[in-house]
Amino acid sequence: MTIGSALRSAATLAGLPEGRRLPLLAPLYRLYEHRLLRQVQAGVTPRHIGLILDGNRRHARQYRVSEPKAIYTAGADRLDDLLGWCVELAIPAITLWVFSTDNLARKPEEVSGILAAIETKMALLAEDPRIHRQRIRVRAVGRLELLPARTLAAVRAAEAATAGYAGMCLTIAAAYGGRQEITDAVQALLRDQLEHGKRLEEAIDLVTTEAIGRYLYAPDLPDPDLIIRTSGEIRLSGFLLWQSAYSEFYFTDVFWPAFRRIDFLRAVRDFQRRRRRFGQ
Repeated sequence: MTIGSALRSAATLAGLPEGRRLPLLAPLYRLYEHRLLRQVQAGVTPRHIGLILDGNRRHARQYRVSEPKAIYTAGADRLDDLLGWCVELAIPAITLWVFSTDNLARKPEEVSGILAAIETKMALLAEDPRIHRQRIRVRAVGRLELLPARTLAAVRAAEAATAGYAGMCLTIAAAYGGRQEITDAVQALLRDQLEHGKRLEEAIDLVTTEAIGRYLYAPDLPDPDLIIRTSGEIRLSGFLLWQSAYSEFYFTDVFWPAFRRIDFLRAVRDFQRRRRRFGQ
């Protein structure tokens, strides 16, 4: 029996509440986590991981948390762990989808809760000594002009505080939608050509996949090798639609605030076991 199957069997047969069960299983979890880490470190790790951070509200309901900011603060706090895991594996870029353009249509109090959590986290990132020690560059992409002035100011402060770093690129997708990004890129490409004196028929001929790629929100980032979505939903919902053409996808039932190092390592190990053909 493998350690992983032993964990699953013990968790099922114990019949104990999670709070009582986990301390009993902690030694097995640590051993399993250590083995997972060694396996992953022996393989090729992704250059860029995208994460759809889903399940905040369902996780909050499990613990009877209803205050909007508190619901999303739990997920924001998980970012600290994630950054540590990525540094451990020397992953150079991660992109997190924290707020979509569709989210703007939610109830005002919920939108305010999400934005308040983003503001607080961006302010903390700007001053976090671990961010500066690891030389992590923080930046945001999306229709940022749709964000309230206070939220945007917190985003810009984090970007400015880390602008000169190149240890890892942490990209926050806020007020982001994949279709909107492609639309914005094509419009920017055509507008640029027209401003340089091209006629419309000439500009149309210059619309190529390579040209569109240069006008995306973060054209310097490599396409994501791996995209992870938490909470059991099996869809992209518009995340990095252009960039994910050849990405590998990993879906887990774990809610984002409960996402563990073991879950992250399993996703990377699964990626390493796949044979990537890139359409060939």
